[in-house]
Amino acid sequence: MTLLANIKAFSKTRWSWGLLLLAIIFFEICALFFQHVMQLAPCVMCIYERVAMFGIGGAALIGLINPNNTLLRWLGLGAWGASSIKGLTLSLEHVDYQFNPSPFKTCDLFVTFPDWAPLNEWAPWLFEAYGDCSKVVWQFLSLSMPQWLVVIFAGNLVALAIVVISQGAKVPSARHRGFQ
Repeated sequence: MTLLANIKAFSKTRWSWGLLLLAIIFFEICALFFQHVMQLAPCVMCIYERVAMFGIGGAALIGLINPNNTLLRWLGLGAWGASSIKGLTLSLEHVDYQFNPSPFKTCDLFVTFPDWAPLNEWAPWLFEAYGDCSKVVWQFLSLSMPQWLVVIFAGNLVALAIVVISQGAKVPSARHRGFQ
């Protein structure tokens, strides 16, 4: 079986979607550690990037329902892509605020969610912003947090592209693989 056929077969397992969900849970735990343990105040862009990350988690949940179902798998892939693209654009904008500061180009003072989903009111410990978007408050390997988010969201898009390309691969039936 080819590599793409193996990736396609893997995308049809709950393990693959569970792995994506576990990665997102890990990143969210890290974000909450930075916020509540290290006392790094999240800014508006941080919260929007967090929502995009939750979108990827939602995509993983869709795929987990029944990854063998073509419609659900493609819905999960689509949600994964939309959330990753949104997260990447937000994190690139956030990096721009940090490294090209301008009084004419700033992020909002307060998060704005739709009236039907005021996340910052429902869970302020998770969705309330009180930091400054232009401040670099943490770095690892010389990259700021939004720069790491660029890496994470771009990595998600690369992984998604490979999985999407693999969906066109032919997976041999059990009969042809010698499983009779």
